[in-house]
Amino acid sequence: MVTDQSAPPAGSVDAEPREECGIFGVWAPGEEVAKLTYYGLYALQHRGQEAAGISVADGRQVVVFKDLGLVSQVFDEQVLLSLRGHVAVGHCRYSTTGSGTWENAQPTFRTTAAGTGLSLGHNGNLVNTAELLERSRAAGISVKNGATTDSDLICGLLAANAADKGMEQAAMELLPTLSGAFCLAFSDESTLYAARDPHGVHPLVLGRLERGWVVASETAALDIVGASFVREVEPGELLAIDEGGLRSSRFAVPEPKGCVFEYVYLARPDTTISGRSVHATRVEIGRRLASEHPADADLVIPVPESGTPAAIGYAQASGIPYGSGLVKNAYVGRTFIQPSQTIRQLGIRLKLNPLRDVIRGKRLVVVDDSIVRGNTQRALVRMLREAGALAVHIRIASPPVRWPCFYGIDFASRAELIANGLDQDGIRRSVGADSLGYLSLESLVAASEQPRTRLCMACFDGRYPIPLPDEAMIGKHLLEGLEKGVAGAATPVMVNGYGAEDALQRP
Repeated sequence: MVTDQSAPPAGSVDAEPREECGIFGVWAPGEEVAKLTYYGLYALQHRGQEAAGISVADGRQVVVFKDLGLVSQVFDEQVLLSLRGHVAVGHCRYSTTGSGTWENAQPTFRTTAAGTGLSLGHNGNLVNTAELLERSRAAGISVKNGATTDSDLICGLLAANAADKGMEQAAMELLPTLSGAFCLAFSDESTLYAARDPHGVHPLVLGRLERGWVVASETAALDIVGASFVREVEPGELLAIDEGGLRSSRFAVPEPKGCVFEYVYLARPDTTISGRSVHATRVEIGRRLASEHPADADLVIPVPESGTPAAIGYAQASGIPYGSGLVKNAYVGRTFIQPSQTIRQLGIRLKLNPLRDVIRGKRLVVVDDSIVRGNTQRALVRMLREAGALAVHIRIASPPVRWPCFYGIDFASRAELIANGLDQDGIRRSVGADSLGYLSLESLVAASEQPRTRLCMACFDGRYPIPLPDEAMIGKHLLEGLEKGVAGAATPVMVNGYGAEDALQRP
């Protein structure tokens, strides 16, 4: 049985994009699994600030509570106390596929023909969504009213097959047919499952509690709930955890292609990926950036918080003093309150404000993680000059982003990416900096300490490790959806989170 205890809110959520999604799952009889999941999601909040949800199962039923907003906005003590059981799945969402509606919040849920429940959380993006949609239609599986995500398609297909074959066997048959990036945490009434795509594009880790097990998008979430790190969920692996213990099955041969942008920006600095500390990687990036692009300056400052470790490394290698020249408002995130036009015009000042006494009269090296459209850096340079900076040298802790991501990160379309239309000096002039330097791809790979062959760097080099559908097929399905809607859905299913025009521009 599945019970949905939440309802769509009256307001709408700010649509400015963030990263991707965070998933968390726990199997722990005797523990307050809802609270463990709440704190796990809190640790993963940076991965998605649009919506949050938790499902809890007690052996008899699956109960789901989800809503738009931050984890702390969606859940309170009373709600968490009502979610009782021994297995839980949690999700914090930013929409890379489907719109930012309540219906698309996760965990998504389905009932099987046998009346059992299925709750599923997904991080990543599939590239064969159109194929899965056709398969669902052929099998008579309807799109859940209002849902427009690849995650709902996965859940529907899994639930349809589980009635006859059992959840584990249904997963072993479905997972090999999914193409793209996916980390999944899902459960029925008694068992927690976790799966990672054969390329292991995004991280998924396994942890041990005294009385149970945890799976999470990042090791930092294990630390928060007191779980000890056991290992990464392997690419192409399905885990099942119940009273019989932990079982591991292989549904595909692993072909590792971990997302290098996790090291640049997505993951928390206190996370470890493939045995490499994210913080140590970013400090090393800064050191290499100083070697590749030195500057004659008085002070190195980061764009907080993602630029901080690289700025530390840059200062260490260059000998230029490190300082805090920008103050970040830690409470600016998803909000139901739309800023007024007057406030909106202030733009970046909602999040960053200069320390004028630190900046005035200084030649600055400003270290940021990446440039996508260039709007943030343009506003930042202007703000620093107004605060009295004599020179602003921008240093970027990654190569130019020239290609969109189809595997779960919401970059702009290729036409909107500033590095796709301008050379480096053109970008420098566009943002108004005195100089501009990007880290080389070779140095980024070296800083990650991962073999180049095990990394996905498509956003930098345009080489997509997972084949993408041809342009015509993407456009065909998207246009059909836009014209007709899908099985009564409020908005059309989207492939890869891009509209038809964007999809047709992809490489």
